[in-house]
Amino acid sequence: MEVPREGEKGIRGLSFVLPFREFYYNNINYFEDELEDRIMTQHTFTLQTNWKGGRNDSGTLQAERLQTAISIPPEMDGPGIGTNPDEMLLGAAATCYIISLAAMLERSAIQASLSMNSEGIVDVTNGVFTYEQIIHNLSIKLAEHTEKNERIAARLAHKAEQTCMISKAIKGNVDIKLLLSFL
Repeated sequence: MEVPREGEKGIRGLSFVLPFREFYYNNINYFEDELEDRIMTQHTFTLQTNWKGGRNDSGTLQAERLQTAISIPPEMDGPGIGTNPDEMLLGAAATCYIISLAAMLERSAIQASLSMNSEGIVDVTNGVFTYEQIIHNLSIKLAEHTEKNERIAARLAHKAEQTCMISKAIKGNVDIKLLLSFL
């Protein structure tokens, strides 16, 4: 890979003010130390699904801490038995987001109660189903409601969406919108 010269377009089309080569060689020890200090952990989650019949029948889903019936929802002309992929995606996005935010608030020493209603918008055009948008309507009740705590909590509420692994997994495919209020 050729390293761009000063003023040339480089990574993602950005112009470099400091020549990349000079920056890299001046900071090589920092980058090597950062990589050595990282601890990689990989988690594996498994589940089993069973389905008997055709489109309008039902099945089961079983994971270590989740067991439920599954089918197509009535909104999509299904039997509506148990849950469905649309609710599960919405549930995964909502729980990941609210847990991420709770952890960030805790690390910032801000005590709060969180309450959230989430809505998933699925478009059906010419028989093609597209999960278009998730809207999180979040209410935060701060234990100590100060202007500073509200400002930090609002910043973290937006940042949590960027750090949640489910949000990162669906980024570019499903638009995520946050509506925030303080109680």
